[in-house]
Amino acid sequence: MFSDKDISHFANVETPFYHYDLTLLQKTLSTCADAAKLYNFHVHYAMKANFNPRVLEKIKAVGFGADCVSGGEVKKAIEVGFAKDQIVFAGVGKSDKEINSALDNDIFCFNVESIQELEVINELAANKNKKARVAIRINPNVDAHTHHNITTGLDENKFGINSWDLPSCAETLKKSANLEFIGIHFHIGSQITNLEVYKNLCVRVNEFAQWFEERGFIVKVLNVGGGLGIDYHNPEQQVPDFSAYFKIFSDFLEIKASQEVHFELGRALVGQCASLISKVLYIKNGKKKNFVVLDAGMTELMRPALYQAYHKIENLTRGTETSMKYDIVGPICESTDCFGKEVEQPETFRGDLYAIRSAGAYGEVMASKYNLRDEIRSVYSDQI
Repeated sequence: MFSDKDISHFANVETPFYHYDLTLLQKTLSTCADAAKLYNFHVHYAMKANFNPRVLEKIKAVGFGADCVSGGEVKKAIEVGFAKDQIVFAGVGKSDKEINSALDNDIFCFNVESIQELEVINELAANKNKKARVAIRINPNVDAHTHHNITTGLDENKFGINSWDLPSCAETLKKSANLEFIGIHFHIGSQITNLEVYKNLCVRVNEFAQWFEERGFIVKVLNVGGGLGIDYHNPEQQVPDFSAYFKIFSDFLEIKASQEVHFELGRALVGQCASLISKVLYIKNGKKKNFVVLDAGMTELMRPALYQAYHKIENLTRGTETSMKYDIVGPICESTDCFGKEVEQPETFRGDLYAIRSAGAYGEVMASKYNLRDEIRSVYSDQI
């Protein structure tokens, strides 16, 4: 909820911009850290969710590691001060250049997604007389029951090594002198709000850990990924229930005394801490549709255009005395440039301020300069 002081300040700032509530961010991070500490769980922040410098600074300060999916993210994590021995590098298509850079920086672990990738990392590590730590990302065929575009744990998805390829994977590991197997890795999808899904994941993790141990491998790390969702419809319910989330894994994973459990959380940590603030350029009322045209578009927040994602939209200028239904759209020359259809709002006028809530994850990081748009700006709560 924005105060009158916030809204007054927004009126004097050039729109569009992302507003970051740093107090909420700190509360979310502290709550997660405290809940993980109860079980001695390790949390790596999924940098793909948001790499705003002030956001990263707070995440680093709480002691989390970094989960990276590109060489650029590995480089950024090191630049801002994440410990190298807390950086994991995942991704289905790591280039030789990216792998070499990560080897040079002695990161904690590569989460490997194919047998061919194992062979490449082994070869590149040998060229440097190094031993690369690897965890095998396994596709567990667990349905996350989320949008099909953000599901990653089914046989039909491109991610991870399928169960029928594990014997070949084990053979490759045994003959690769420059690889050190440390564990297994999973990630079944994103925006998961039904915790029962994670019980199913735990069952599969236990099965695969046993499979490797029966073949003589020591499984030191159980990396269960992330994917914990947020409540986009009720952004005031701001901090996810990390206690219930971690308890699922404590209760259902078969964790040996020598094993570590690792998580890769992104959206759940940063999703609610930012809103996209935009100004109304025009109202177009017609026979079939009423349109609110904002100065922010899919170039600033891609999620609705990319996979029809829902964000709560609020008129910050008007009360609730008169209600109309509008399609809330942006200025980009694409019909998909729409934040919401038939959205009930107070009667809206040119110059009104709008907030698109829960935009802290996959908002700013996906912004583009399509149509030669200006780079998106950021405003922080401690500047008001």
